[in-house]
Amino acid sequence: MNALDPVLAGTALRRRFGAAVALDGVSLAVAPGETVAVMGPSGSGKSTLLHVLAGIVRPDEGEVRLFGQRIDNLGERRRSALRRTRFGFVFQHGQLLPELPADENVALPLMLDGTARGAAVAAARAWFGPLGLAGLERRRPGELSGGQAQRVAIARALVTRPAVVFADEPTGALDQRTGHDTMRLLVDAARGNGAALVVVTHDPGVARWCGRVVEVRDGRLAHLAGAP
Repeated sequence: MNALDPVLAGTALRRRFGAAVALDGVSLAVAPGETVAVMGPSGSGKSTLLHVLAGIVRPDEGEVRLFGQRIDNLGERRRSALRRTRFGFVFQHGQLLPELPADENVALPLMLDGTARGAAVAAARAWFGPLGLAGLERRRPGELSGGQAQRVAIARALVTRPAVVFADEPTGALDQRTGHDTMRLLVDAARGNGAALVVVTHDPGVARWCGRVVEVRDGRLAHLAGAP
């Protein structure tokens, strides 16, 4: 694969939910290590675009390729394996398992892929210092602040060294200052590991952290800004 080739590319993507058109011929390519913000009003199709690119939802038309290999036509088991190993996810509310301590929440993707618990937890704990979480390894989600929980979610997204990290409104449940710190850590950590980052947001302050901004309106790309 040429270094200039996209790590992830969706071409002519269409997706309907009943009579509603969520995506109407959207094409988007993301380069290795690139940071892209997907903006748009509620119901514009931006979250659907993320879900299609990440293999969570299949497009009705078009195709998605990861490192040049088509993935949208794979079965659910193979797409699920890709989501565990090649993709990382950060959601608005973290979606940490409340019964597990922070280090095991981070280790979970590795354990689900067959890594022994001890090795997985050791790999997970290596993220706690760089993300400002040292000393919080055994705390459960209910014992963490919102910002701390999102940093644990960032660690979980990156622990498998994914090719692409998807973040869906990652600061939506945080105050402005904590959201600022969370985006800084997310962008720096993704870049430091060579992962492309795709962020869905309605917040221009969040989008400014990314090198490119894509605006989705009525299921179509409406505007491009920033680096090509």
